[in-house]
Amino acid sequence: MDVNQLLGPLKGATRREVGGVQVDVVRTGNSRVKRVVYPAGFRWSKDMRPVVGGELCQHAHVGFLTTGKLGIQYADGVQEEYAAPQVIAIAPGHDGWVIGEEPAILIEFDFEGETVERLGLKRE
Repeated sequence: MDVNQLLGPLKGATRREVGGVQVDVVRTGNSRVKRVVYPAGFRWSKDMRPVVGGELCQHAHVGFLTTGKLGIQYADGVQEEYAAPQVIAIAPGHDGWVIGEEPAILIEFDFEGETVERLGLKRE
């Protein structure tokens, strides 16, 4: 698949960039659909921590990884790797990074502050 096709404008989306990550958000009722583009070389602890604070990412991520590879490590040391095409569900309390030289593009679904509860993503 041509990555450029996945990066085109999204009708009705609001775009913002934070920590080098491009996020396009479309509201759909009580939820949001996001296209998140993590550039090659991205690591949450290096690029986002200075912007948002905290030791680890406290957001849940549920969606479809369309392109690229992501690595995740939780506070307890458990690591996971995801390679497109793949459905992912990542609980809060993790560091994450792009593996390889291509961007990772995630189509993500969330309920803002209610994502963890609605989708049952608490990590024991």
